[in-house]
Amino acid sequence: MPGSEELYPPAQYGWGWMLLAIGILVLLVLGAWLLIVLTRPRRTLPVDEAAGHPPLIIDVLSQLRTEYMGRIQQIENEYRESRLSARQANLELSRVVRTFVNEYSGLEAPVLALDDLVARGVHPALIDAMGRHYYPSIFRPGPAIDPIAGAEAARTVVRAWH
Repeated sequence: MPGSEELYPPAQYGWGWMLLAIGILVLLVLGAWLLIVLTRPRRTLPVDEAAGHPPLIIDVLSQLRTEYMGRIQQIENEYRESRLSARQANLELSRVVRTFVNEYSGLEAPVLALDDLVARGVHPALIDAMGRHYYPSIFRPGPAIDPIAGAEAARTVVRAWH
């Protein structure tokens, strides 16, 4: 084979390519570090005895009941002061009771129809309040049922819910 007998050195890459390769490696290492840090389980800090004890579940549930009893009383007061019509008061009572059930038990009561609640076997106090007070007042043509009785039914649901 004809050709030159000289040896040529390999082609050299420029500094720009080396910086690009180093930058990509740094990004990969940073991404791996973020993935590890963000996906590992959190450590819980021990509760200091001097700072107090964590709230008991019973305390949280009683606070939730107290909060919703206050909301029911507020709706009743607004109805008595004629700031809400009977239909609006019953609608608000229905909304409050359903939201209470959702927060207390996790049941998605605000988006379930009465038939769905019956099928799920919820507490009879909720079924009674929905069927006797709120549904007829909201959906039936004609005068609404007295919201004072609806407020008492709502209180029964909040007290009796387990």
